[in-house]
Parts: sequence; structure tokens; C-alpha cells
Amino acid sequence: MTSKRRPEHQAPPEIFYNEEEAMKYTTNSRMIEIQSEMSERAIELLNLPEGTPCLILDVGCGSGLSGECLTEHGHEWFGMDISAAMLNVAREREIDGDVVLADAGQGVSFRPGTFDGVISISALQWLCNADKKYHKPQKRLYTFFSTLYASMKNGSRAVFQIYPENPQQLELITTQSVRAGFGGGVVVDYPNSTKAKKIFLCLFCGNQTPTLPQGLGTGESSQHVKYTQERSQNSFHKRQSIKKSRDWIAEKKERRKRQGKSVRPNTKYTGRKRKTHF
Repeated sequence: MTSKRRPEHQAPPEIFYNEEEAMKYTTNSRMIEIQSEMSERAIELLNLPEGTPCLILDVGCGSGLSGECLTEHGHEWFGMDISAAMLNVAREREIDGDVVLADAGQGVSFRPGTFDGVISISALQWLCNADKKYHKPQKRLYTFFSTLYASMKNGSRAVFQIYPENPQQLELITTQSVRAGFGGGVVVDYPNSTKAKKIFLCLFCGNQTPTLPQGLGTGESSQHVKYTQERSQNSFHKRQSIKKSRDWIAEKKERRKRQGKSVRPNTKYTGRKRKTHF
């Protein structure tokens, strides 16, 4: 029996994430916190070289919440999403990455060896549905993974945070990723917790066979698990406060200038906190 509460059972993604849902998704503080925490964990699992800016693909980038985390880590990123409403919100928010309207089930159209890594938050399970008569989940997943594999650099990783509906759906996803050439497996954080449990598909591109990372909350002391959760929450609030500062605004303007985008000149009012009038 399927749950009607799951978004993918209510409507296709391009319809479900309309203007109202896109705005709700981007302004809900709890949703932003969860999205940021999962994005931070996905970036950690990518195991990117320290201090080296990388080019990352964000599959199902939505309104750019996960992309903001990539920007804060010093990486350039490119996002793709099937929802025009989500991408419109991303552009209105003046995110630093470039975004494109695309259906991941039709493949990833980039030059071979383009990306140093790939992340995706709460998006991959949508490909397991047949929203149209001609949709075949097995074929769409294979098309996605095979073209994604070609667009990644040898030795890079792709990390997908997913909400599989059942074990069969998870097996379908992993089988098609292996068939496309990927190595790797599933990393489960806090497997014994109902609320904190998160599933990540960590895939390796190339002939290398790195050790699969260990999930958080598995074989660790309760003290370490608590510390990890608190660290994620604190880092979220820290990022929020940084975004209000003059330095953060100046850095963002410089990034946009390098991308060839127009920005307003700095004034004495730039970054100044405005008084609230009642």
C-alpha cells in the first residue's frame, strides 16, 4: 500500500512543484534547515580535495538551497531541475550557480569529464515513477546514470540523498547505477532512528574502488552522534548570520562579477541592517 503523503504520488514533479509549492519550500525555515544539513553531509561524502575549487553538478537543484552550500565551500556549480517554478525562484534569489530546465530521466547533456562531483538532494526517487505512458523507470534510470557517468571525471563521486519507498525501489536504483558503470553503495546515517535516518547513495566513477564511507550513528558512541547533530545545527545558524554581513555581500558581488553578471555598486548602505518600523 502506497502512501498518498509522498509528493511523488500526488503529481509529476514539474506539476507538484508549482509556484506556490516552490515558494513554500524556499521560505519554510525547517525545510531550509533540513535541506542544508543533508547538503552538507552530501558534500562531506564527496570527499573533495581541501582548498581546491571544484565544478559540481546539482541534480534536482530546485530553488538553489543545496547550491548555496556548495558556494559557501568555495565550489562552482551547475544545477538542473524539471520544475520551472523552482528555477524561477532560484533566479529571483540570485544564486551563484547556473541552472537549466531539464528532465534527468532523459539524460545529462554535458561534455565528457566535465564535473568533479555530483550531488542530489531528495530528487532521485522521482525517476522510479511512470508519470507518463511512455515512461519506463528502469530505462529512465539507466539513461540518467549512463550519461551522468560520462559527464564525470575519472575518480570523482556522485552522492544522492534519497527517500526510497521500499527495498525494491532502492534495489532498482542501485542496479541501474551499477549497470551504467558506477561502483559504490548505500550509506545510511542513524539507521536506528526514525526521524534522523537518512539514506545516501554514494557512487564512484572510474576503475578505482575506494572504501565506502561509514554512516553516522553506526558503531559510534552516543556522545559522538550528539556532537554531529549539534554541529550541523550550529553550522546552519552560523551561515545564516554570515549572510547578513557586509563582507558576505561583497564576496557575492565579486563572484557574480567574475561570472559576467551585472551587480550594483557598493555604497555606505550596503549590508547595513535596517530598522524595523511598527
